[in-house]
Amino acid sequence: MPQSVAIIGCGWLGLALVKQLHIEKYRVAVTTQSVDKQKTLKQNNIDAELLSLPVHDPKSVVLSAFNQETLVISITPQIRQGRSDYPEKIAQLVEMAELGKVKKIILLSSTAVYNGLSGVVDENSLLDFAADKVAIIAGAEAAAQQFTGQTVILRLAGLVGPNRHPGRFLQGKRVLAEPQAFINLIHQADAVGVLINIISEHKYNGIFNAVSATETSKEHYYQAAANALGLAVPEFSFETSMRFGKRINDEKLRDKLNYQFIYDDLIVWLYKSAAENEDV
Repeated sequence: MPQSVAIIGCGWLGLALVKQLHIEKYRVAVTTQSVDKQKTLKQNNIDAELLSLPVHDPKSVVLSAFNQETLVISITPQIRQGRSDYPEKIAQLVEMAELGKVKKIILLSSTAVYNGLSGVVDENSLLDFAADKVAIIAGAEAAAQQFTGQTVILRLAGLVGPNRHPGRFLQGKRVLAEPQAFINLIHQADAVGVLINIISEHKYNGIFNAVSATETSKEHYYQAAANALGLAVPEFSFETSMRFGKRINDEKLRDKLNYQFIYDDLIVWLYKSAAENEDV
């Protein structure tokens, strides 16, 4: 029998993961919090259960998602919307997983947990809890690690890919800060590829960063992004021009996982996707 996977939250990345899991013959259960999204998923031949977090009583939730072997949590913290209950939501999902048949939890976290740091950072770097977002994201990760089964925290860099060409990020933004800062991005296809690898193998535990090997400045990258789409080159703030920010190190993931990145050079991808009109 193929391994079974549940995905909590079926947004841009979650949907891409579902499609790849179906291709690879996994049994997949999906949840969404929106009736409209549920209908859209059904039109794509994806049956989704409704789950709106946080719930009143985790013990009262009966969904097939929590009877799958692997539970992938792909919900956003919604910090920009003023929410701070992300750790509570993750803790509830862990409780529901414990009550079900889940053996492994994979939490899709973010390298935004390193906000406030500079230079090269990795999974062992001390976090700056004075920075925005950090306490909320770290709290959610800590909640996931309370699971008594296997737990993987995947800290994804900024996501790009179909319908997310970085050149489009520039629209409506007149001035970009920190032109010399490193970019830390990963293509959707590689995020999915890494996840498939983690799902299929039972030996992984702990925290992993995932980022492309593209090492360049924000100024260089977003100029290339604009040029690839024939857009006006963005302006940059000289007031923040000497800030180099952080560079995410993912040697741990590359050493342990048997995965070859598809889009390690995201500058090459910028022009290729624009030339092929890849839903940019």
